[in-house]
Amino acid sequence: MLPSEHRDVPSVLADGADRSTSDTGSLGSSTAQRVQKYSGFRPEVQGLRAVAVLLVVLYHVFMGRVSGGVDIFLFISAFFMTLSFVRKLEGGRPLALGRYWLHTFKRLLPLAVVVILVTFVLLWCFFPAADVPEFRSQGVASAFYLENWALASNAVDYYAADHSTASPFQHFWSLSVQGQVFLTWPLIFGLAWLVKRRTGRSSVPVLAACFGVVFAVSLVFSVVTTATQQQFAYFDTRARLWEFALGSLIALAIPYLHLPRVLRVVLGWLGFVSMVLVGILVDVQGAFPGWIALWPLLSAAAIIVAGQTGSPIGFDRFLSWGPIVRLGDAAYALYLVHWPLLISYLVVRERPVAGPRSGVALVVVSIVLALLLTKFVENPLKRWKWPEARNWRLALVIVICMGLVLASAGTWSAVERHRTAQLEARAELNNPGARVLEPGYEFTGDENAPVLPASMQDQWVGLPRACEGEYKSANRTAQGFCRQTEKVENPTKVVAVVGNSHMEQYMGAVIPVAEEENWQLISVLQPGCGFGVEGQSSTCRDGNEAVMDYLEVLKPDVVMTTSTRSELMDGGAEHVVSGLEELTQDLTEQGSIVVGFRDNPRLDFDPTRCIAEKSRDDESCRVARQTVLGDTDPASSLDSIPGFVGIDPTDLICPVDVCAPVIGNVAVWLDSHHLTWDYTRSMAPLLHDTLVRAVQVTPGVAAE
Repeated sequence: MLPSEHRDVPSVLADGADRSTSDTGSLGSSTAQRVQKYSGFRPEVQGLRAVAVLLVVLYHVFMGRVSGGVDIFLFISAFFMTLSFVRKLEGGRPLALGRYWLHTFKRLLPLAVVVILVTFVLLWCFFPAADVPEFRSQGVASAFYLENWALASNAVDYYAADHSTASPFQHFWSLSVQGQVFLTWPLIFGLAWLVKRRTGRSSVPVLAACFGVVFAVSLVFSVVTTATQQQFAYFDTRARLWEFALGSLIALAIPYLHLPRVLRVVLGWLGFVSMVLVGILVDVQGAFPGWIALWPLLSAAAIIVAGQTGSPIGFDRFLSWGPIVRLGDAAYALYLVHWPLLISYLVVRERPVAGPRSGVALVVVSIVLALLLTKFVENPLKRWKWPEARNWRLALVIVICMGLVLASAGTWSAVERHRTAQLEARAELNNPGARVLEPGYEFTGDENAPVLPASMQDQWVGLPRACEGEYKSANRTAQGFCRQTEKVENPTKVVAVVGNSHMEQYMGAVIPVAEEENWQLISVLQPGCGFGVEGQSSTCRDGNEAVMDYLEVLKPDVVMTTSTRSELMDGGAEHVVSGLEELTQDLTEQGSIVVGFRDNPRLDFDPTRCIAEKSRDDESCRVARQTVLGDTDPASSLDSIPGFVGIDPTDLICPVDVCAPVIGNVAVWLDSHHLTWDYTRSMAPLLHDTLVRAVQVTPGVAAE
């Protein structure tokens, strides 16, 4: 048996409520006695955990959507945590926060680490190589309870990889939020302990005030950020704190609630029906965690308030049924294993969703694995007495668990880096990229050599430093975008690169030429914004006005940008960037040369992923040029502007009228509409003379 003061671990996903009710401490107040009545093991709440995790699993597997069940887990975890700490506070027992933190994560981590390590094996065996580095880092983030922030960053990061496959660690976001709350929530109880020690009064009013403030502030924050930045808010701990606060407030109130049995029976059934309906009627993934998340939480609250009615028709009778309670005991394991199993199956079978038969099989396998893991891994580790004897032993278990994940991921990453280094050492011979398109080029390498880059993580082009000195903008907006190469002494040309991320990727071809020709290169780029004022979104228009203000002061010799915009799989819709003509006239009149790159195609699939899943020779991974680009460069209409020079790299991207996934053993595509840095770098020798001639045009004189 664990020491009594540490039996109650309030992790609803990780542990069931303590079945022992003997841990009363010294009940020195009526409040402590009231709390004791509702603390300890509550079979109906354990059954509620089972229902909630089943909703999560069934909605994931069969409906491909979110149920709201995870929000219920967060709510219940705070409910039990609060009852446990209030019992200590009102019973006059020490909080022992340090030991609480060590004990909690010692119980949480081992099973999570087992699942993370097994998922690493699934990654290595079945997942596309392009996804592995990102997912591997998410495995590490999961072990350190940071996965929600990793997902939040990717959700709003324009440069995040465009994965068609969900991360097998995505479900760890809620465990990360929960872990962060387990670290911070006890501090509130510590504050209540200090107040009680000084005043001798009950801790309940202090806790009610604290959790009430957290509830109000976090809910307002959640509503605002959900409305303005929902994808980030979904994973944001701050936008979820009110869900925990509501669980704590219900825990503080429930010892004082005495409802008639008939009303409690009705509440239990209404809560259950409402809990099931929320995932059907609400787009949880797209609407949460704003005020609408009150729906599943109040549904769960109704079931908890209903409690054990003793009625033969009460919903609590079903929740207290032995098999349901045992499934509740395995809720943590079931939550952990079902998601990587589902995602791995979808990857292996190349399916977007599981079918009815495979879905049933996945649910059954997940439940069986969860029961086995609970019986043979989680429960034995809970009963393991050796770590409980000393705090340093608890800490050692935590360090070993985190270290296993970190060491596994680090070793795997090091092996991949070594392999990549070996491939890159032979890249000059085996991976020439666009150079194979050069007239007279003879390929003498291995035609079947592995395609580079081995990973897409470092394939976004970028200049090494923020603009500084004479190149620093006084305009704060423009300075926020501004990057430059190392300062060039007596540059032959000052070249400013402006526009969107497509022009950013073209810089892969510009940078080597700039280094060879002694150009000072500066980029002022906005993701998703073509270089124009008229016809642009308000954000792009404001940003481009700031860029123009900067260019008027900088007076660069050359301004490079994308001159056209391709449209998704519609060659006939390619057009000149809205508003570019006006800005081109302004810049050329100021004495700058404007070099316009024709846009690269926008596809409706990722060719690099396509060949990873099929083969580099599969015709379905190729697209005819006329499908995605017009017959001629639409920007030729700007040729009449003195000082404008158009460059069309299409023949290097879609040679022989076909947009190929691989050219010269180099992956052309970073995703469905961006080129890799490795490939655009290989374009530099073929574009060198064209670029040099372009920057030597006399401003104000029409290019030939």
